[in-house]
Formats: sequence, C-alpha cells, structure tokens
Amino acid sequence: MSLRTFTATVTLAAVLGGTAFPTLAETLRIGWQQIVEPSRIPQADKTYDSATGATVEWSLFGGGADVIAAIAAGSIDIGYVGSSPLTAAASQDLPVEVIYIVGTIAGAEALVVKGIDRPGDLKGKKIATPFVSTAHYALLTALGHWGIDASEVSLLNLRPQEIAAAWERGDIDGAYIWDPVLNQIRTTGGTVLADSTDVAGWGGPTFDAWIVRKAFAEAHPDIVTAFVKVTGEASDAYLADPAAWGAESEQAKKIAELTGAPVADVPGLLSGYAFAGLKDQTSEAFLGKATAEAIRNTAAFLATQGAGSAKEDYSAFVNKGFAEAALK
Repeated sequence: MSLRTFTATVTLAAVLGGTAFPTLAETLRIGWQQIVEPSRIPQADKTYDSATGATVEWSLFGGGADVIAAIAAGSIDIGYVGSSPLTAAASQDLPVEVIYIVGTIAGAEALVVKGIDRPGDLKGKKIATPFVSTAHYALLTALGHWGIDASEVSLLNLRPQEIAAAWERGDIDGAYIWDPVLNQIRTTGGTVLADSTDVAGWGGPTFDAWIVRKAFAEAHPDIVTAFVKVTGEASDAYLADPAAWGAESEQAKKIAELTGAPVADVPGLLSGYAFAGLKDQTSEAFLGKATAEAIRNTAAFLATQGAGSAKEDYSAFVNKGFAEAALK
C-alpha cells in the first residue's frame, strides 16, 4: 500500500483553506470527537457558553482529518485533533494553531487483533484504522519497529464506528483505534498486540490537542482565552482527584452520556491518557517547545513513508499565549 494517501483528506482542506466563512462574534463552533476526557464535563454543563459569552455550537466528527477539513473550510472555529492530523495540516501550511495539549496518549489507543499471536502474523491480514490519525501513525510506527512493510498488511481506512461494525461482522482481523471503540472490540474477543505506550517507547509518541483557526483567534482572543481556561480547569479537576471520577460519579455519568462509553468503563478510559493541566500548558514540555518538536518529528517520520514533507520549524503552529492569558 502506498502511504501517499495519508494526507489526502487534508489536501482538500488546504484547497479550501483560503475560503473560510466569516464567523459572528457571539457564535463559537467547536468540533469534537467521542473521546473520554475531562472537557466533556464543561461541554455537558454548558460551561463553555457561560464562560465565553458565546452561543456554542458543537459538531461531532469521527476523526481528526475531518476536523481539520472543517476548520480549513471555515465551518468550525476550534477543533479536537490528534498529533498526526495536526502534523499533516501544519505541513501544508493550514492557518491553524495549537492552543491546548489535552495529554499524551497511552493505553487509550491500541492495536487489537484476533487470530494473531505475534507481529509477524499481521502480514496479509486486514487491519483497520482511521487514516491521518494518531492511531494510523502509531500503527505505522509499530510496523516499522517490527520490520514489517506497510505494503505487507492490508490497511483499511475506517472511522471508529465503521471499525466497530466491521469487527462485529468479522470483516477485519484487527484495528488500531481509540476508546470507546477500543474497549468495545477488546472486550469482544480481541487481544492487545501493542498500545500507544509501547509505541512511544519505540520513538512514536502521540498526543491530542485543541486547535483554533488563526483568523478566529485573532478576531476573538477573549473567547479563545476563556475556552482554554475552562478546558484547563476541567483537566485540573480530574488531576486533583481522579478517584472522584469513579463509575458512580456525576462526572462519569455525563461523560458516558456524551461519548456512548459504558459508565463503568469511564474511569479506566480516563486512565488511558496522561492529561495536562492548565499550568502545564506554558511549560517547555508542552506549548513551550516540545509540541513544535513533536510535530516536526512526526512530520519527518511520515516523510520517510512517502506521506508529505517536513518543515524545519513548526513553532508558528503552536501558541501558548492563550494559556498564559488564562492563567492570569
């Protein structure tokens, strides 16, 4: 399989990037994914509305590539993406910037298989993942670590819910995917061959982030700062007392209702990330330097796979200013 298709979705986004539609100041359009993480609480409670003073419109997306395309087309202002679609967007000079690092991905993404006992058995098998995603990047990194060329595996580009359905039908042999679909297939006969903690150790760390259209951020800095503050406070609340987010908690119930994850699984799903609080954002380990370096390293790896080219410097796509303002 040629990996030149890796950035196909965001290539369309790049074409559309110059035709963004104007946004009214009182409306904030957010693209989200059904990922179990702390900001689901202010989303459920409409805290973003009250804090930003805007009417918040939420749009659900199945993957980061779709979020990037929507931001580039001007149909949303802020979006939740993984490091791989972010890298593809930045490498194509889309006018976006990272404003909050949600956290590094650990056990929350994994390669789950059935009928496969060792990496070598992946050859010739049907393995699904959403292309232009952190899971896709992690899968490619794992294959490289195991000495398996991507062309030796039948890689299928499926969205999370499509993966769940294909797994149930028996159409695929495995998938590299995130929760809650990850947990669904893992508990229905799947075996974890590797997760993103393993992949990070093999040189392919991944993370999730909130990004914003630069034009929107420049026009409405107060709204973006309020968004970052609310997001940070949610992460801080979880980090201060993870035990308080147990299966019987109101937090777990709200997250389950929004994401579709079983409420009993929510605590475990939350533990699959190493979340970053508000104060963490301005440090060198996050929005200081490390994020730009991580994007550059991801781009360099993808370039070796024939998926686009890498820039020397990605600092223009990372903005810690809103986090600094939120802390004040």
